[in-house]
Order: sequence, then C-alpha cells, then structure tokens
Amino acid sequence: MEKVWLNQYPDEIKTTVDIPVKTIPDILKETTQKYPQHIALTFYGNEMTYEKLAQLSQAFASALQGAGVNKDDRVAIMLPNCPQFVISYYGILTAGAIVTQVNPMLVERELAHILIDSGAETIVVFDALYPRFKAVQEQTKVKNVIVVSFGEPPSLEEDLSFEQFLGTAKSFTPPKFDPEQDVAVLQYTGGTTGRSKGAMLTHRNLMANLEQVYEFFKNDFEVGKERTLTVIPLFHVFGMTSCMNLAIYTAATNILFPRFDLQEVLETIKKEKPTTFPGVPTMYVAITNHPNAQDYGIDSIRICNSGSAPMPIELMKDFEAKTGAKILEGYGLSETAPTTHVNPMFSKRKPGSVGIGIPSTEYKIVDVASGTEEVPAGETGEVIIRGPQVMKGYWNMPEETEHTLRNGWLYTGDIGKVDEEGYLYIVDRKKDMIIASGFNIYPRDIEEVLYEHEAVQEAVVIGVPDPYRGETVKAVIVLKQGKTADEQEMMKYCQKNLAAYKVPKIIEFRDELPKTSVGKILRRTLREEHQEDKKMS
Repeated sequence: MEKVWLNQYPDEIKTTVDIPVKTIPDILKETTQKYPQHIALTFYGNEMTYEKLAQLSQAFASALQGAGVNKDDRVAIMLPNCPQFVISYYGILTAGAIVTQVNPMLVERELAHILIDSGAETIVVFDALYPRFKAVQEQTKVKNVIVVSFGEPPSLEEDLSFEQFLGTAKSFTPPKFDPEQDVAVLQYTGGTTGRSKGAMLTHRNLMANLEQVYEFFKNDFEVGKERTLTVIPLFHVFGMTSCMNLAIYTAATNILFPRFDLQEVLETIKKEKPTTFPGVPTMYVAITNHPNAQDYGIDSIRICNSGSAPMPIELMKDFEAKTGAKILEGYGLSETAPTTHVNPMFSKRKPGSVGIGIPSTEYKIVDVASGTEEVPAGETGEVIIRGPQVMKGYWNMPEETEHTLRNGWLYTGDIGKVDEEGYLYIVDRKKDMIIASGFNIYPRDIEEVLYEHEAVQEAVVIGVPDPYRGETVKAVIVLKQGKTADEQEMMKYCQKNLAAYKVPKIIEFRDELPKTSVGKILRRTLREEHQEDKKMS
C-alpha cells in the first residue's frame, strides 16, 4: 500500500516528515520573532499583530496561573470565532493546561456532560451563552468563569470579563513540557454509545499534522503572505488545525468570522482578498449560487480545502469556474488532529475521492469482520490509519481506546476503498453518523432525547439527502399505545433539548419499524424507503 501512493509524490516533497520536539505555543513564539508586526488576526476591521497576539496569550497564561490553574488542568472554551478564542487557546497551552473544546450550540444537558466528563474547573464563555452555562454550573467543578463580550459585558456577579481577567496577570512560571506525552486538546466527538468522547490530542499530534500538511502543500503556500478566510468554527478540529494553527505556522493573516453570513463573507472577500478558504460544501454552494458572486473578487482565492462532508462534483466544477481556485477534498477525524488524506495540488485530483495520504501517513482497507486481513484495491472494508497525528486515546475511556487503537492502527469505523493509485474513497458513514452543513450528528444523541418523551415507544434517526445541507436529520417514531403526539409537538420538544443543528427537520410516525430477526432496527431500509418515497412524489 505504501509504495502505491508514494508514487504520486514529486521528488521535492518528502514522503515522511521529522516531527520537531515543540509545543504548539512554540509556533506562535517563532512566528512572532520573525514577523512581529505582521497582521495575525482581523475581525470586523480590527487588526492584531503577531506581537500583540503573543503578548495577550502570555498574559492570559499568567492570569490562569494566578487563578490556580496548574499543568494538565482542563480549561473549556465555549466561544464563536473571535480574537479572544485564539488568545485563550494559546494562553491555555502556554500555561501547560489542556484546551477543552465546547461547541457553543450545545444545550444544557450536552454542555454539562462535557464539563463533568473533562473535570474542567475554568471556562471561557461567550456572554450570550453565559445564562446557559450558569444553569448547569452547580453540576460541574467550574469555579473560574471568564466572559467574552463584543460590546458591554452583562452583569457578572462574582465572575470576570475577559478584560478584567487579563488585568490579573502577574508573574509567570513556565511549565515543563513533554510534547510527545502531554495532552494539548480534548476534542470531543460523538460516540456510538451516545456518550461524547474526548479525543486526547498531544502537542506532538498537533505539531505532526502541521508539519505533514505544510510539507504536502509547501509548493503552494507563501510563508508570510497568505490570507486565510476562517468561517468554519475553531472549536471544530478542522478549523483548529487548518485555519488557526496552520495560519500561525505559516505566518498568515487570519480573517475571522463568528458565523457564515453570505453577504458579509462576500463583502469581506472583496475588501480583504483572502487567498485560502477552508470550508464545507454548504458554504461553497451559497457562494456559487449568488448571482453576483464574481463582482466581489472571489478570484483572489487560490486554494479551498473542503472537509466534513462529501463534495458534489457539479458544485466543485461551478465554484472552480467562477473563482479559478482549486477545491481539494480531504478526509480526517477528530482522532487524527484531523488530516490524513487530501487530493494533491501536485498530481491528479479525483472527484469523489478524498485523495492520497499526507506524509508519514499509512492507511489500508481491512475486512470488516476481523479487521486483520487487508483487502485488494477496489474492494470495500474498514479504513485503518497509522501515523504521528493519531491521538493518544480517549479521555477516561480505556475500553473505547482499546477498541479503536489496535496494534498501532486507528480503526476509523468508516467503510472505504482505495484504487490502484492509492486514492481513498469513503463509501459509507462512520457508525451511521449524519453530516449536515459540516456538523457531525450522531443519531444516538437524538434518539436518547426522543426516548425520554412520554409518548414515544420507539425512535430511530437517519440522515437523508438534502440539496443544501448535504444531509438532514429525519426521525421515525412509533408512539406508545393510547398516547398521542404530532409533528409540531415533537419538534418543539427537540428544540428544547437539542442543539439547533441536531433537531430533526423531518418527523414521520409509523405503527412499527423494520427490524432484523433479532430485533435490530434496519436504518438502511428506512433510508432506502425515504429515497423511494421521494422518487414517487
């Protein structure tokens, strides 16, 4: 397998990379030394140099130590994209603590689970989400609360605003690091058991992925000159590495957006002239379909890395025709920091494929039954991966870790195949995961909420095709005998108990669900029936 895909590499690009013994804060320090006055971040017209970013990150680390945060303590970040996210992230890591990523869209029950599971005692939270956090704080160990506001902060009682917290910075004692073993980030991902799992990504894992991605693209990046349009969230592993950390690694200017607003993005493209745009297909759909997109100078964009959802081939062609950019579809997981595969700039791109392995990444397809026999090119099986970007394991979940990491290989749970040239194709969703607008949605999370409704006897959640979101969530429900509920009631119930992107867009009621002889619900049958119904309508 290794010899097959390495044949795609030109001589000047290394097939393996040496991973320097560094921490993630070291890359900010080194870039600041070389480019102190270069613009690191822009946010609604406000600019911040690398020198200022480094100073504020150091002050944040000092303030954390003053608040009693020690090495390896977990510090949660629950923020949209903004300069405070980057300052907090690098400050936490500078202090030797562990960043705990929290999706700002989580509802109270989901938020409480992550804070309890991680044992976080400190949180950096956006002011609009402050009431949601306060509602669950007593269930957690959190005692230090730092609130970020874009305007006047709300009344915080005993808690501190971000600016007040920075003002507490005093002395700082640099911690001693072991980059290979020290966990930098807990990247929470959904689990087949319904419990979110914290993938432990070490400083070496994150550094490795930066080295790997840079080597793969080094002929296409101009260090100190790139401008990255960052709309995908930094709390997501794709945004964290491909936008925030890679921009700092290459001394790029990072153009931050807290959300995807099409007109706002187009106006900013016209003004800021980004050169790279990591995104998800729904973003490219919106830009491509705007009637006057070309009037906004979108041809400044050269490289678009697409991830988190399959890229429709026709969309790729339309976007590239309008921008002149190349969309490079790739593949990765929270457990791999995240990138493992990308369609190369230096060789052929294959629409429908997620490309070839990046340097120092081994991969093969094994039989699903035993996971031990490699299958021939063109045949499907489970994708397994080995490389320096593979996580240390799952936080406090030894059995899940043992199941996923076997003999040095990460078992992804994804079904795929490789062709004769080593290009990888993902054939089926990971453990029935749904990807809608770039968000990973795990059916079990939604099903558990549905089962808590007093009228629900059985429930199953599937992903169904959606022309804009890629997939959308459909719930199929069987009610208890003598109980009643309608679509509107169930929708309101889900909106109360689930993050907005998880709420089913389609709810169907049935008398029974299709099952196997042993009683297992047949999700595939439901998906096929939905497709047939669409054809008939």
